[in-house]
Amino acid sequence: MPRETAALVALMTAVAPHVLALDDDPDIRRVLVDYLSGQDLRVSAVSTGQEMLAILANEPVDLLLLDLRLPGENGLELARHVRENSSVPILILSGQSEEADRIMGLELAADDYVTKPFSPRELLARIRAVLRRMQASESREPARKELRAYRFAGWELNARLHHLTDPAGRRVPLTNGEFSLLCAFLSAPRRVLTRDQLLERSRLHSLEVYDRSIDVTILRLRRKIEADPSNPRLLTTERGAGYTFTAEVSVLR
Repeated sequence: MPRETAALVALMTAVAPHVLALDDDPDIRRVLVDYLSGQDLRVSAVSTGQEMLAILANEPVDLLLLDLRLPGENGLELARHVRENSSVPILILSGQSEEADRIMGLELAADDYVTKPFSPRELLARIRAVLRRMQASESREPARKELRAYRFAGWELNARLHHLTDPAGRRVPLTNGEFSLLCAFLSAPRRVLTRDQLLERSRLHSLEVYDRSIDVTILRLRRKIEADPSNPRLLTTERGAGYTFTAEVSVLR
């Protein structure tokens, strides 16, 4: 291989988004590596949670593909651990009959999911959609760096580190979607925000943009910040209009 070509390949490999895939099926791992590596992605495929955590601890990872059904391991617990310690996007791989696992995964940590057997082209499209959302979030980061934190009702959201702390000083983990949506509310307190406005402000977009994604994320947020999620006081529903964040919000710059 000519020296210039080798250098170009090395450069492309260095800057390609790094996808880490955890699946116990060697055939699926082979498909993921073969197909995604040919689509300008760098792919690491492992079969155990220990291998996954070792790579996350030592290498930058742009997206995690996680199979929830692992022999001798709890995929949901692995997802929870990753989310509590990292903001890396998580895309769940699950069987068609495992709807409960998919719902639990989305509520706990995941940014999207794909059911098995999956189309490699659909998987690639979903991976790219999640990566675009992350890039859009990072492109807005300079504006976010103008402030250190939001404070409301005894809570504090560190806008730089994505850390949410409750009034007792305990860390409350947030998914990327929950963080983006909470920032959207905190930047416009005591204003009615429609679902379309929230989708735009928080970039909660996927291949299928639908209002229900907002409702599900708000439900998850209420479970984390409301004393009684069934009777919300901070995140209220304005019937037929949208949602309002009712607390007074102060900004630390």
